[in-house]
Order: sequence, then structure tokens, then C-alpha cells
Amino acid sequence: MDFLDEIVLTGLTVFGRHGVYDHERENGQEFTIDLRLMMPLGAAAASDDVLDTVHYGELAEKVAAVVAGEPVNLIETLAERIADVALSDSRVHSVCVTVHKPHAPIALTFSDVAVTVHRARKHPAMESSR
Repeated sequence: MDFLDEIVLTGLTVFGRHGVYDHERENGQEFTIDLRLMMPLGAAAASDDVLDTVHYGELAEKVAAVVAGEPVNLIETLAERIADVALSDSRVHSVCVTVHKPHAPIALTFSDVAVTVHRARKHPAMESSR
């Protein structure tokens, strides 16, 4: 049995144009992304080969492309799209994605607004039972 290990990427900061308000899309702002991938890492540890794991540099580039890409209204939607990117690697069992929007348009003093989604790979057995 393989244990589920973790690859964690925190603080990936990317400029994007997401938000409900026109000025958020026009001016844009920085978003910070945290990812936690759950997957077995025993094969990578044994082989010492980057091909046996998720290349976190390449993952960061893919996530940055999503954040810098097509605008969405909600950071919930953005988090879901990022989770889909992480789960596109079949070795990833589940992912936890946090999208921080520290410059959200709130007329009060605050340090951060964040949304976290937890997503897991759908197993074929679960799909066939529906």
C-alpha cells in the first residue's frame, strides 16, 4: 500500500483580473495561491527521478497561467480551475487550493480574504455507481 504524501507550494503570487467589479477587472491585482497535493511519493524517492513526481516548477507555471488568464467573478471559481490543473496529473489523489485576495474591495481594514477548496480524484467505481 502506498501512503499519501504531500507536495506543498505556498505563496505563489500572480497578477490577475478577477472580481465582480469592473474596476477589479480593469486594474487587476495580485492573488496568492497555496497548493497541497496528496499523492504517493515513494516511487520518486526510490528512483530520484523528477519524472516520477509532479514537477512543482511546471505546476507553478500552469497555475500562474490560470491566474493570469481568463477573468472570473469569484475566487471560488478560480480555486476550482486551479484544482482541476493539479488533478490533471493522474498521480495526484487530492488537492487543497487556497486563493488569497489580499486587496479585495472591502472598505474596512483587513489582512486577507481567502477561499480554500478541497478536491479529490473521482474514482471509476464511484462514477459507475451513479
